[in-house]
Amino acid sequence: MAQDLESLTAALLDAARTAGAETADALAVEGSAVSVDVRNGALEQAERAEGVDLGLRVLIGRRQACVSASDTRPETIAEMAARAVAMAREAPEDPGAGLADPAELAGDRDAAVLELADPAGDPAPAALEEDARAAEAAARAVAGVSQIQGASAGYSRRRLHLAASNGFSGGYARTGRSTSCVAISGEGLGMERDYAAESRVFQADLPSAEKIGRLAGERAAARANPRRPKTGAYPVLFDERIAASLTGHLLGAVNGTAIARGASWLMDAMDTQVLPAGLSLVEDPHRKRVSGSRPFDAEGLATAARPIVEDGVLRRWVLDLATARKLGLESTANAARGPSAPPSPSVSNIALTQGDRSRSELMAEMGTGLLVTSLIGSTINPTTGDYSRGASGFWVENGEIAYPVNECTIAGNLRDMLLRITPANDARRHLSHVVPSLLVEGLTLAGE
Repeated sequence: MAQDLESLTAALLDAARTAGAETADALAVEGSAVSVDVRNGALEQAERAEGVDLGLRVLIGRRQACVSASDTRPETIAEMAARAVAMAREAPEDPGAGLADPAELAGDRDAAVLELADPAGDPAPAALEEDARAAEAAARAVAGVSQIQGASAGYSRRRLHLAASNGFSGGYARTGRSTSCVAISGEGLGMERDYAAESRVFQADLPSAEKIGRLAGERAAARANPRRPKTGAYPVLFDERIAASLTGHLLGAVNGTAIARGASWLMDAMDTQVLPAGLSLVEDPHRKRVSGSRPFDAEGLATAARPIVEDGVLRRWVLDLATARKLGLESTANAARGPSAPPSPSVSNIALTQGDRSRSELMAEMGTGLLVTSLIGSTINPTTGDYSRGASGFWVENGEIAYPVNECTIAGNLRDMLLRITPANDARRHLSHVVPSLLVEGLTLAGE
């Protein structure tokens, strides 16, 4: 399936010029993915997908349009360009639209040092099936597990190339290998479900399928026979698996799109305290073997490690060129895009300062409260930060897990909540978002 992606993007740019575009950028993505699902010890499903996607953005003044296709024939490329130019001529003006100045473009475009693509060969489907079977068997062997909803293993390989009429041209490849399992405890209306899943850029870094399956089984068994927790104001400990949702709400609030629209609960928070003193939230797009890493952003700007929150104080918005222009600022090289849409701001790898205590030590400190391991649905007010989510997990008494709980709601205000977090030291460093378990004081629980 190998395609010359650089040549495809060059052909798209040539076609755009011929059709009448003043400036343009083009994205070509080639990928393949294999997934295998196992259920009850038998192969349930095996899928393979592969293809090439092309995206073209053309600009006429401050008017822009995007088109995409999965057909690489020259006549299709010419038709894409003609349609995009016709659309751009009818589009409303966007004061932020436009390519980067050539002087702003990334000089070093080599992604090899980031190790984003595993040089090992693609795994055989039989090897993926073996992993899925092993994960399922390990989960089923855990006492208290009544059934396995399913186990899966997958692999993907993806290449992309970005080129623009301002002179930028660069690309890189990514790989991913994953194993997951979903286990169930109990019967009938008393069934409880939990899971374990792991993914890595390099196959050799992936934990064993047996370990993943056993963890899924243990988690499901621990949730058997839950109760509803007490209603009142209690400390809540967000387990590491879901703690990144809290920093995710902060990142959404500092995204340039929300700021430019005036729809953020952190609109007035620049250079003010948004996390406890001593905590920083740092973006680093250059971590090796991490899925979110990238040498340049979707507008060809050089990425770099820099804090979003430093010592508890908000220091920057997350901006692409368009939102930066609307705000009278400079891009933070956070543009991301797919073939069918223009760039928009998005973070890559994030790490929150870790604490010096374990999750167990934080439980002991909170005494009585809720350990949340799963969140369901959400009601988040983007302009006020009011927070309400369904939750399940474990009730903690005297610093120890007492029993599993479900069917409860936790509520508060994100601005207040984030100022009261205490981090544990259990974040998994291979993740794109490295966030430990977080203890938050004084949330409202609605249970029995």
